[in-house]
Amino acid sequence: MYNKYFFLSICIAFVACKTNTSKEGDAKEEVVENKVQLTQAQFNNAKIETAFLQEKKMATTLKLYGKIDVPPQNIVSVSAPLGGYLLFSKLLPGMHVSKGEVIATLEDQQFIQLQQDYLLAKTKLHFAELEYNRQKELNESQASSNKITQQALAEVNIQQITMNAIAEKLKLIGKNPSTISANNISKKTNIYSSINGYVSKVNVNIGKYITPADVMFELIDPSDIHLNMKVFEKDIAKLSIGQRVIAYSNSSPEKKYDCEIILISKDITADGTADVHCHFEGLHKSILPGMYMNADVSVAIQNEKVIPEACVVNFEGKNYVFVETEKYTYEMLEVNIRNIEKGFSAILNEKVLANKKIVQKGAYTLLMKLKNVED
Repeated sequence: MYNKYFFLSICIAFVACKTNTSKEGDAKEEVVENKVQLTQAQFNNAKIETAFLQEKKMATTLKLYGKIDVPPQNIVSVSAPLGGYLLFSKLLPGMHVSKGEVIATLEDQQFIQLQQDYLLAKTKLHFAELEYNRQKELNESQASSNKITQQALAEVNIQQITMNAIAEKLKLIGKNPSTISANNISKKTNIYSSINGYVSKVNVNIGKYITPADVMFELIDPSDIHLNMKVFEKDIAKLSIGQRVIAYSNSSPEKKYDCEIILISKDITADGTADVHCHFEGLHKSILPGMYMNADVSVAIQNEKVIPEACVVNFEGKNYVFVETEKYTYEMLEVNIRNIEKGFSAILNEKVLANKKIVQKGAYTLLMKLKNVED
């Protein structure tokens, strides 16, 4: 009997101990989770000051991202229409080129053949014109038939067509037909830059045979460089042509670039975004095609529920405020911030802060106190 009573007493003691431990653990978890209680001395040292949620006119700022782009008409792919071996070029990516500048020299035996064909066609045309004029005079004196005169005229037209066709081929390779003679036939031809800009790509080397399908160089005219931003469907209605944009890169966020919206796409992509094109004010050598940039756009001014920026503390990537629940006791609440302007933070979930005293001074002290309790 004694053993039974002894075993029962141990079980009751164990259950009571476990219950007390559980309650103590629950109480500790509640304190650690989101509440801080100060003594009067701690309150005096922290110099806690509170503020209330207020309404203020604020300009909503859209945070966007984009990529530096160049319109297709400002990108030039340089090729050799008739092919040839690359004899000379000094281009490197990043080099500046001027319109009309020689950027490459090609050589090939077909260049010689073209010039030869042109000069022969020119000579045959001259002979055909002389023959036609002779037959025309004979026909007028009835010493020649109309058929022979017509055949002579047809020969003139054939040679004229042949010479003009070869002349256009010469222009394709940069040769001026009017300057070609029997004394200046050349196996070389020059490739000229058609724009003022920069070299983006070099795909050839000296001695390589270039086919008409090969792109030798890619040139970029930076005069119309722009920022292509991705904007979500819900924000498209907030933007308009002519709106001001402030752009900056992640590497140099302190350096701002003024832009203006020039085009808003009417097509929504599969990921729910549309393209918005912005033009930079002035040329900036530090901005290069392909760079990623951030952009801030100020949209319509409206009334917002705000609190002083000092009220908000950041912990583990989330924003919080402390509100007074009773004297010397404060609760930490998560808040969602729309934007920050002139020392005030606009709150999205403002209902959780309605009519509550929000800690403005000493918020980080309370956060440290809460963390120390947790530790």
